[in-house]
Amino acid sequence: MDVVVVGSCNVDLISYVPRQPNPGETIYGTEFHMGFGGKGANQCVMASKLGASTAMSAKVGDDMFGHNTIKNFKDNNVCVDHVLVTDKAASGVAPIAVDKNGENAIIVVPGANNHLTVEDVKNVESLIKSASVIMCQLEVPVETTLEALKLGKKYGVMTLLNAAPANSSTDLSEVYKNTDLLCVNETEAEMLLGCNHLEDVDAAKKSSNSVLSEVFFTKMCPDYPGQPGIGLRC
Repeated sequence: MDVVVVGSCNVDLISYVPRQPNPGETIYGTEFHMGFGGKGANQCVMASKLGASTAMSAKVGDDMFGHNTIKNFKDNNVCVDHVLVTDKAASGVAPIAVDKNGENAIIVVPGANNHLTVEDVKNVESLIKSASVIMCQLEVPVETTLEALKLGKKYGVMTLLNAAPANSSTDLSEVYKNTDLLCVNETEAEMLLGCNHLEDVDAAKKSSNSVLSEVFFTKMCPDYPGQPGIGLRC
């Protein structure tokens, strides 16, 4: 297996509206679309479309959204042997309202994503061992993500973390230490590093987050010769 993704699956419920409604107000929309999402699912499907053999470790609800998500994976040549179905929660969804200016308001309901456990990840250890790359995000419980990254490091598999959604209130030091390639955008980097305004590497070096700074600048930063480089999504 080339790529194993441990993470989230959501269904996006997108309504297009003339403007965002006020509290307590009902307005008419102009269009409605549904789409498959979740940062984990997106990673896995795109890797497959780029030609990699891929497998997904995730959890969905026993509902229309969950079953359609599994079908979508199959349609995109993703191995779904470890996409589990639970009756403890509905599938993750993200209702989105997009106004005529393109501004959006999003409510993410993680649902079954929050039920992907450390034990679920341990059950795919042999799959992770066989992979070239393991990809994770922060849309499932942190302890689950950490277990996946640790297993990747245990077997010399490249570990990639899309550190989104950024969460400055959670201690992620062990997660970062088990990450080979960190993928963030500018806003996420500012939050994770504790910077008010991140303009360049020098600004980030002054960060108050010493653990993450070590990952950025002794392990990943391209300014350090011989290091693999940080992925900065803008």
